[in-house]
Formats: sequence, structure tokens, C-alpha cells
Amino acid sequence: MDTVYPYLTVVIGTVLRLGLPILLTIAVIYLLSRLDKSWTSKALREGAVPASAFAHNTGCWDVKGCSHEQREHCDAYAHPETPCWQHYRNSNGELREGCIGCDVFRKAPIPVAA
Repeated sequence: MDTVYPYLTVVIGTVLRLGLPILLTIAVIYLLSRLDKSWTSKALREGAVPASAFAHNTGCWDVKGCSHEQREHCDAYAHPETPCWQHYRNSNGELREGCIGCDVFRKAPIPVAA
């Protein structure tokens, strides 16, 4: 009987040390996924525009009146299915100052995952 207690202690310790954090992680993942679904449905009810709405967005080339030569060398003009400012990010991923102040960027609807 004396040999059972050390083994039982090891088993209980292992369950507490490994099982409890795993269960807590699963519970947090479940709760966060429910929260995400709730936020998504709320955004759709409030009339947020889905990301697919950018497929027909007005490009900056129309607003700025770019010439045909400028449009030929423009990455944003070559890919009108995505917002123009996505093509002009800095190397670290930040938007350029010119894009942040642009009316095309400022008046664009907020995208929501479809």
C-alpha cells in the first residue's frame, strides 16, 4: 500500500500540471470563437460592408486623374479588386502618409470578413 501513494501522487501531479492548462486553453479558445461569431453577426446586422465590396471601389487613379502612362506602371491599377492603398505599404507594412490623407482611403467602407 505504501508504494501506491507515490504513484498516485505522480499521476495526480501530471494531470494537474498538464491536463488543467490544456483544458483551460480549450475553454478560452471556445469562448473567443463564440465572441468572434457574436461580433461578426453584430457587424452584419449593423450594415457593415463586406470585404467583397471593394471589388468595385473607386481607385485613386480616378480621383487623382492619373494619365494612361501612369496607370500602366501602377500596381493598384493592375489589381482593381483590392483597395489601392494595399499596394503602397512601406516595407514594414505601414501605410504611407499619402494614403492615410487620401480621400479614397478616408471614405472607404470598413471591410468585414465575408
